[in-house]
Amino acid sequence: MRNVDAAGLGIGDDYPPRIMGVLNVSAESPYDPSVYDDPGEAAAYVDEELIDEGADIVDVGLESANKDLDVLSAEEELERLDTAVEAMESTAGDAVWSIETRYHEVADAALSRGFDMVNDICGFADPEMPRVCREHDVAVSKMASPPDLERPGAIEAVDDIYDALAMNGFTDKTILDPAFGGWSEAKTLGDDRETFRRLREFRGYGRPLLVSINRKNFLRDLAGRSTEAALPVSLAATSMAVERGAHVIRTHDVAETRDAALIGAAFSRDRTRVAAASDVDTAASNRDADAEVAVEELDVTTVREAERHLDRLDAPLDVAERAVVHSYEISGLSEAAVGALRAAT
Repeated sequence: MRNVDAAGLGIGDDYPPRIMGVLNVSAESPYDPSVYDDPGEAAAYVDEELIDEGADIVDVGLESANKDLDVLSAEEELERLDTAVEAMESTAGDAVWSIETRYHEVADAALSRGFDMVNDICGFADPEMPRVCREHDVAVSKMASPPDLERPGAIEAVDDIYDALAMNGFTDKTILDPAFGGWSEAKTLGDDRETFRRLREFRGYGRPLLVSINRKNFLRDLAGRSTEAALPVSLAATSMAVERGAHVIRTHDVAETRDAALIGAAFSRDRTRVAAASDVDTAASNRDADAEVAVEELDVTTVREAERHLDRLDAPLDVAERAVVHSYEISGLSEAAVGALRAAT
């Protein structure tokens, strides 16, 4: 698993789960507690409700994610950037600042004015976005999306989401987001639940994962909760997401989410990870004398998860069947049938 350095903040298996708090400077945003268009009020909110409560990252949205609203142009987002920059400059606390945008022009302007990373909700549909992130040497969260700028996250099936994350490649500091939520009319709550069940598969790219599941419909519907009453189900899912391999949790409820993430991390499965100096003949192998050989136990529980990793490593996929052990208990057989099974194995 590749670790990512986000302005000095380590993200990946070698680090604790990171909490991304949300600030919206868009009056159209659906969750009122995070919406501020006054820079002073926004800065106070960030200090008191995000950073002081444990946020490692502050993610600033310039437009609403509501799919029923018109998409802002790059020019319109740039007009709102001043408020975001002024809020950032007025904040006393220390955090990594992320700009949420689909446009490379907006990302470039924000990074030039002090932002630390990018949250690209269109997953490099703007082909210039990777170049901008590389030139600024910043971390970028890449959300699974179709190859256009108008429909962020509008992909339903898990396999399609997985494939979409590879669109236009990766930077060395790419973090992957499987796009939970109602980004399209076709996406169902069942689609999101299946993606969550199969979350470990997204570790197959060998890159850190970000999940945004705070008060999402696919969770609160299970418990029959309104958005306002959905915090407990969000926290339960947060612990599960971290246990399944998520590294960054995006949330409006920072303090509670941080606690839930730490619980998930504490009970995650320990995996063997070893690094040692190579003793291979460097003349024959053309490796440096001090090269390091690393062994990492992959976090797989299903054949499909194993196949994701094997595909990344260009290894034969048929190994997956032998890489995952399944244990079964069979009841109701006669003694003769049990004897036959034992003889066959």
